[in-house]
Amino acid sequence: MGNLILPGNPRYQPKKMIDVFGYDYLYTKAACVEIATLQVLGEIGVIPETEMGELTLDIIQKLQQIPTTKVDTIEREITHHDVRAWVRVAQEIIQVKIKRWVHIPLTSYDPLDTGRSLQFCEAYTSALCPSIKEVVLLLSDLTEKFADQLQVARTHGQHALPITVGFWLATILNRVVYNWEKINFFSAALEGKISGAVGAHNAQIGLGFNKLCGKKTFEARVLEKLGLNPAKISTQILPPEPLAYFLFSCCMLSATLAQLGRDCRHLMRSEIAEVAESFEADQVGSSTMGQKRNPINFENLEGMWIKTKNEFGKVLDTMISEHQRDLTGSSVMRDFPIIVINLQKQLDTLLKKNKAGVPFMRRITINKGACQKNLDISANLILAEPLYIALQMAGYQGDAHELVNRKLVPLAKEKNILLVKALEQSAENDPDLHSVVSTIPEEIWDLLHQPEKYTGDAKEKALETVEYARDRIADF
Repeated sequence: MGNLILPGNPRYQPKKMIDVFGYDYLYTKAACVEIATLQVLGEIGVIPETEMGELTLDIIQKLQQIPTTKVDTIEREITHHDVRAWVRVAQEIIQVKIKRWVHIPLTSYDPLDTGRSLQFCEAYTSALCPSIKEVVLLLSDLTEKFADQLQVARTHGQHALPITVGFWLATILNRVVYNWEKINFFSAALEGKISGAVGAHNAQIGLGFNKLCGKKTFEARVLEKLGLNPAKISTQILPPEPLAYFLFSCCMLSATLAQLGRDCRHLMRSEIAEVAESFEADQVGSSTMGQKRNPINFENLEGMWIKTKNEFGKVLDTMISEHQRDLTGSSVMRDFPIIVINLQKQLDTLLKKNKAGVPFMRRITINKGACQKNLDISANLILAEPLYIALQMAGYQGDAHELVNRKLVPLAKEKNILLVKALEQSAENDPDLHSVVSTIPEEIWDLLHQPEKYTGDAKEKALETVEYARDRIADF
């Protein structure tokens, strides 16, 4: 094969996708559909047994290896039709009587749409699924490792409540696994069609093919050889929804990986520094500022999502067509593989090994000191939530949130003390408040002095998510 470039930007060419979507392989699956059709025609006696013997393994392999560039040449110079160009090349390869049966009783989109489903199935099983599995494994290990590492959570870019690094990572891990489950489901739901020019099986029924097939239809027998279920009903093209849902689920996983990139880019900022990418011996951080260590991999994760979500607009544009069949969408659909190619690129970014053979995800570091330092910045104020709820539960008759917000927070800031200390000082001159404070249970009072213990079930949820993720790895 000569031209193996993938759809999309030549800069992003994940090797695992080349055997599926490399340019000169684009008719491989369509050839599989044509071959399966010939085989069924032989099995039901339409093609004479003597001619079926001409369909040798060598010819089958040559048909599957017809390069796209060869088909392009015949299309441009002779047929001005892509499938008839392929048929012409196939007949030149066969050079025996059976060649006259090629493409009977098919229409163009029987092999093209069905072949496309086969391509995406293979892209998932041979490339995406193994890569996702490895990412889930590595992310599970990272989540477990830092399940109890304290970290301040952020909401609206502001310090919120204490959590753990593992809890944050588990929220990403959960989304990865969820979307993986959806990709797996929708890949299994991809369909094929051998239904003819308008989808009503006209030739198969009118010319008696189905009668020769016994209990199964001609379409079912062909698709069974290919491992696909037939669409319940089709026009000249497959219903667009199954492939669209598969590609959408790929987009959703892409978004989740971008979320990891966004979070890590933020946490890698100089003033936060809780997360760091590895920096290899010969790496350069900036073309001019030698001190910089840019988050190039995390940026790539997010950037690929921007590319991918805009590619999905093309999928939506093909949801409708004139009489459910016209050629306006055919050129657009040639770009659909870019979605899974971009997703594979994101996965490859996380799995890329350095010279020592260590994948990138194992080279992500968590700065425990920075995590503690950032938590300490807000330690005096971070327990505003439990403080106001404890006051309300203890019988405070006013709005405890207002008390904390308007009085205790300013006082704690002014004196650089814990909120609970500000409460104690305020209660000294307020008998009613003192009475309420004295009824707060001792274990809650102790908690209000220890921000690092107000982490809820962050650790437990992290480990629970890891356990579920590892179970799914075993399932897939």
